[in-house]
Amino acid sequence: MHVRTLTGGLAAACLMSLTLAGGHALAAPRTANAPSAAARVLTYDAGGSAEFRSAVDRGAAIWNESVDAVELRPAAAGQRANIRVLADNGWPRALPTTLGSGTVYIGRQAVDEGYDTVRISAHELGHILGLPDRKPGPCSSLMSGSSAGTACTNRYPNAAEKAEVERNFGGALLDRAPATRGGVIVD
Repeated sequence: MHVRTLTGGLAAACLMSLTLAGGHALAAPRTANAPSAAARVLTYDAGGSAEFRSAVDRGAAIWNESVDAVELRPAAAGQRANIRVLADNGWPRALPTTLGSGTVYIGRQAVDEGYDTVRISAHELGHILGLPDRKPGPCSSLMSGSSAGTACTNRYPNAAEKAEVERNFGGALLDRAPATRGGVIVD
């Protein structure tokens, strides 16, 4: 009898909730930091990115704002990251090992020439997400990289680039390596 009363009370509460919602069931809202149900979480370690740490974090946030199939998160202490980000004195480049894994170099040479650090970060992370360079290309294409010139500060992928990442992570075989020339994508 006690169980029956409890069950009846729960059913009444659910019915009242539906009535208050106009007869429609309401889904719980997605919080800003919660990935969508289908998002593949990739971790990154920007501990070696030196003065570019905030640019790397912003580049990852841009991808998180732009696509649903994948989410980039900083690796927790002691956690092995999918993506390692390092600063060096060369040209920016990415060394993908498999789709969603590899090493990114934020090269100071491009920064010294005047290229935007957040654009560089988002672009190089795009390679790890499976996108190739699209050179020459307009500033509206994140993957046009340096061919858009130093005046270009567009940090966001265009619709085609977003769609390609969604396809790459929306049920694709995630252990395949992205197409590269010699394994290194130099921008």
